[in-house]
Amino acid sequence: MYLTDAQWNNIKNYLDKICRKRKYSLRSVWNGLIYAVKTGCQWRLLKEFPKLQLVYYYYRKWAEAEIFDILLDRLRSKVRGSQGQKARATLGIMDSQSVRWGNNRFLMSYDGNKKIKGIKRHIVVDKNGFY
Repeated sequence: MYLTDAQWNNIKNYLDKICRKRKYSLRSVWNGLIYAVKTGCQWRLLKEFPKLQLVYYYYRKWAEAEIFDILLDRLRSKVRGSQGQKARATLGIMDSQSVRWGNNRFLMSYDGNKKIKGIKRHIVVDKNGFY
Protein backbone atom coordinates (compact mmCIF):
# COMPACT_ATOMS: atom_id res chain seq x y z
CA MET A 1 0.00 0.00 0.00
CA TYR A 2 2.90 2.35 0.69
CA LEU A 3 5.39 3.54 -1.92
CA THR A 4 8.81 1.96 -2.11
CA ASP A 5 11.89 4.17 -2.32
CA ALA A 6 12.32 3.44 -6.03
CA GLN A 7 8.70 4.37 -6.76
CA TRP A 8 9.00 7.56 -4.72
CA ASN A 9 12.20 8.59 -6.55
CA ASN A 10 10.30 8.38 -9.86
CA ILE A 11 7.46 10.55 -8.58
CA LYS A 12 8.95 13.18 -6.28
CA ASN A 13 10.52 15.38 -8.96
CA TYR A 14 7.13 16.14 -10.51
CA LEU A 15 5.12 17.00 -7.41
CA ASP A 16 6.37 20.27 -5.99
CA LYS A 17 9.33 22.34 -7.07
CA ILE A 18 9.26 24.53 -3.94
CA CYS A 19 11.39 22.99 -1.20
CA ARG A 20 9.80 24.45 1.89
CA LYS A 21 9.46 23.21 5.41
CA ARG A 22 6.41 21.02 5.83
CA LYS A 23 4.74 19.38 8.79
CA TYR A 24 3.93 16.32 6.66
CA SER A 25 6.09 15.03 3.83
CA LEU A 26 4.71 14.84 0.32
CA ARG A 27 5.38 11.12 0.41
CA SER A 28 2.94 10.64 3.30
CA VAL A 29 0.38 12.78 1.44
CA TRP A 30 0.86 10.63 -1.69
CA ASN A 31 0.51 7.45 0.40
CA GLY A 32 -2.77 8.81 1.80
CA LEU A 33 -4.01 9.52 -1.69
CA ILE A 34 -3.04 6.04 -2.90
CA TYR A 35 -4.79 4.52 0.13
CA ALA A 36 -8.02 6.42 -0.64
CA VAL A 37 -7.95 5.42 -4.31
CA LYS A 38 -7.01 1.77 -3.74
CA THR A 39 -9.49 1.05 -0.94
CA GLY A 40 -12.26 3.32 -2.22
CA CYS A 41 -12.72 4.73 1.27
CA GLN A 42 -14.17 8.15 2.01
CA TRP A 43 -11.79 11.04 2.59
CA ARG A 44 -12.70 11.28 6.27
CA LEU A 45 -11.49 7.71 6.87
CA LEU A 46 -7.83 8.66 6.31
CA LYS A 47 -6.82 8.17 9.94
CA GLU A 48 -3.13 7.24 9.87
CA PHE A 49 -2.27 9.75 7.15
CA PRO A 50 -2.13 13.56 7.16
CA LYS A 51 -5.38 15.46 7.64
CA LEU A 52 -7.98 14.79 4.98
CA GLN A 53 -8.13 18.48 4.02
CA LEU A 54 -4.39 18.46 3.30
CA VAL A 55 -4.52 15.26 1.22
CA TYR A 56 -7.52 16.57 -0.72
CA TYR A 57 -5.81 19.95 -1.26
CA TYR A 58 -2.78 18.30 -2.83
CA TYR A 59 -4.99 15.98 -4.86
CA ARG A 60 -6.82 18.98 -6.38
CA LYS A 61 -3.56 20.85 -6.91
CA TRP A 62 -1.90 17.92 -8.70
CA ALA A 63 -5.04 17.14 -10.74
CA GLU A 64 -5.25 20.74 -12.00
CA ALA A 65 -1.55 20.69 -12.90
CA GLU A 66 -2.13 17.37 -14.72
CA ILE A 67 0.64 15.69 -12.72
CA PHE A 68 -1.13 12.32 -12.92
CA ASP A 69 -1.19 12.48 -16.73
CA ILE A 70 2.48 13.45 -16.86
CA LEU A 71 3.43 10.56 -14.56
CA LEU A 72 1.34 8.10 -16.57
CA ASP A 73 2.93 9.26 -19.83
CA ARG A 74 6.43 8.92 -18.37
CA LEU A 75 5.72 5.46 -16.97
CA ARG A 76 4.19 4.31 -20.26
CA SER A 77 7.27 5.51 -22.17
CA LYS A 78 9.56 3.74 -19.71
CA VAL A 79 7.69 0.43 -20.00
CA ARG A 80 7.59 0.61 -23.80
CA GLY A 81 11.35 1.35 -23.83
CA SER A 82 12.07 -1.64 -21.61
CA GLN A 83 10.17 -3.84 -24.09
CA GLY A 84 12.31 -2.61 -26.97
CA GLN A 85 9.62 -0.38 -28.48
CA LYS A 86 9.55 3.32 -29.30
CA ALA A 87 8.50 5.60 -26.44
CA ARG A 88 5.44 6.77 -28.39
CA ALA A 89 2.96 4.39 -30.01
CA THR A 90 2.59 4.69 -33.76
CA LEU A 91 -0.35 2.31 -34.09
CA GLY A 92 -3.67 2.33 -32.25
CA ILE A 93 -6.32 -0.33 -31.87
CA MET A 94 -9.90 0.88 -31.48
CA ASP A 95 -12.49 -1.10 -29.57
CA SER A 96 -15.99 -0.48 -28.29
CA GLN A 97 -17.96 -1.73 -25.34
CA SER A 98 -21.67 -1.62 -24.54
CA VAL A 99 -22.35 -0.50 -20.97
CA ARG A 100 -25.57 -0.31 -18.99
CA TRP A 101 -26.17 3.27 -17.97
CA GLY A 102 -28.57 3.35 -15.03
CA ASN A 103 -32.22 4.14 -15.63
CA ASN A 104 -31.77 7.43 -17.44
CA ARG A 105 -35.00 8.10 -19.36
CA PHE A 106 -33.35 10.57 -21.72
CA LEU A 107 -30.87 7.95 -22.87
CA MET A 108 -32.62 6.00 -25.61
CA SER A 109 -29.63 4.03 -26.85
CA TYR A 110 -29.97 0.31 -27.43
CA ASP A 111 -27.40 -2.18 -28.66
CA GLY A 112 -29.52 -4.67 -30.60
CA ASN A 113 -26.74 -7.20 -30.97
CA LYS A 114 -26.08 -7.53 -27.25
CA LYS A 115 -29.60 -6.62 -26.11
CA ILE A 116 -28.30 -3.95 -23.72
CA LYS A 117 -29.95 -0.63 -23.04
CA GLY A 118 -27.23 1.89 -22.38
CA ILE A 119 -24.31 3.55 -24.08
CA LYS A 120 -21.47 2.40 -26.26
CA ARG A 121 -18.03 3.66 -25.29
CA HIS A 122 -14.98 3.63 -27.53
CA ILE A 123 -11.33 3.49 -26.61
CA VAL A 124 -8.05 3.51 -28.52
CA VAL A 125 -5.08 1.56 -27.12
CA ASP A 126 -1.66 0.51 -28.36
CA LYS A 127 -0.66 -3.13 -28.76
CA ASN A 128 0.27 -3.33 -25.05
CA GLY A 129 -3.16 -2.12 -23.95
CA PHE A 130 -1.99 1.36 -22.85
CA TYR A 131 -4.21 4.40 -23.44
